[in-house]
Amino acid sequence: MSYEIKKATDQIGQDMPHTEYSIDQALVSVSNLMSTLVNARLTTGVPASTGQAAILRLAKAQMALVDASSDVLRVHGELKKIGKEYSGPDLHECPPAQASAKEDLKLTVVA
Repeated sequence: MSYEIKKATDQIGQDMPHTEYSIDQALVSVSNLMSTLVNARLTTGVPASTGQAAILRLAKAQMALVDASSDVLRVHGELKKIGKEYSGPDLHECPPAQASAKEDLKLTVVA
């Protein structure tokens, strides 16, 4: 494998898990916000229609994140095919995306 291919493969190998993990983190965040909004509506006794437009928009944002996650997973699959084609036997299996990204991002992810 050429140096340039190895360099690109290594960078993609670092970026892909970060991307997958970040989308999942965003999905968790949006889901938590949805739960908070609906619980606030329930516990405050406001009419059921209060905040409905915001909840609907948030649900659309949540679905957009699910779609984005699916697209990124498809990209990952395509890149694996390209890697096998150009790297041959030098290509290693992908590390578990969530585990490696979580370790690398634990200082930047706010819980």
